[in-house]
Amino acid sequence: MTMDTGKQRCDSPMRILIADDEPLARVRLEIMLRQCPGAEWVGSVGSGQEVLECLALTYPDVVLLDIAMPGLDGINLAHRFSVLPTPPQVVFCTAYAQHALEAFHLHVADYLLKPVVQARLCEALRRAERLNVHPPAYEPIYLSARVRGETLRISLEKIIVLQADDKYVEVQYEEGHALIEVSLKALEHAYPERFLRLHRCCLIPKERLLGLKPCADGRTLARLVGSDLTLPVSRRNLPLLRKFLRGE
Repeated sequence: MTMDTGKQRCDSPMRILIADDEPLARVRLEIMLRQCPGAEWVGSVGSGQEVLECLALTYPDVVLLDIAMPGLDGINLAHRFSVLPTPPQVVFCTAYAQHALEAFHLHVADYLLKPVVQARLCEALRRAERLNVHPPAYEPIYLSARVRGETLRISLEKIIVLQADDKYVEVQYEEGHALIEVSLKALEHAYPERFLRLHRCCLIPKERLLGLKPCADGRTLARLVGSDLTLPVSRRNLPLLRKFLRGE
């Protein structure tokens, strides 16, 4: 995996991350990007897992994304991007035409068939740039919590983990902690497409699950995007989490 980890400047060009499991395909796209005005290559990775790890390091505006990759494929990654607060635009670069309809249901910027042609790549990046400037209307979803006597709205997209605490649920989110008087079961039923259960007392947003780490003592810990937390996974829920990470 290679990348540029420099922070984005206000006047910087579009930052492009390449994701393809074929090294030659990655190199070819890197060369072609040099001929696309306003494009800055910030990294190349070979798997869906590496894409998730790189998002917070490279700050890409656009991901040139292969579909057929080991583990998390491009379609599943695009689904995960769609629930992020500021998702990158996706340009699929693939050898398979049959996924085009599903891709556009995900509102990706463009769908390029390999071998990618220079003119089409530049056109796709211009389309992605327009979408970044004029993103579609979006309505965030919130939970209500009480913090020091004040009612606070917490966006679901900022939640890191939900853990049962006696008759309350403790919400750990990007700015801190709060307690809510809603059960984990009720949240799971209200937002079935948003949360994964790690064990009886813990839910996490699906997009936060980065990986599963086996321990020498037989336990398995969940690694989370955007947090140093590692949380225990029950044996009962482990198969479902593994299937999710495989994109099944």
